[in-house]
Amino acid sequence: MDIENIKSQMRKGFLEYCTLLIVRKRPSYTSDIIEGLKSAHLIVVEGTLYPLLTRLKNDGLLSYEWVESTQGPPRKYFSLTEEGAANLQELEAAWKELSGAINHLND
Repeated sequence: MDIENIKSQMRKGFLEYCTLLIVRKRPSYTSDIIEGLKSAHLIVVEGTLYPLLTRLKNDGLLSYEWVESTQGPPRKYFSLTEEGAANLQELEAAWKELSGAINHLND
């Protein structure tokens, strides 16, 4: 059994949920999201995050706005849409159900 592969697959499954949790707090630049994930010990590279952000935006869960930067080109800041907030509530309910089931099995 390849434990590292299983752990990687589990992290990928939670990446959308965790990204929405971060963006819910405040509009976030891609590097802010990466730092938030890293601080939770979910190591993610930009090459993984950009396609996810694009998909979440195309699905109507995120919006973005360009903000001028004093340190280079404008930056794209992502925000949670109303639909994204509703989706996040569903993911939170699913997480509670799943973690409850796992805790029950672990008792």
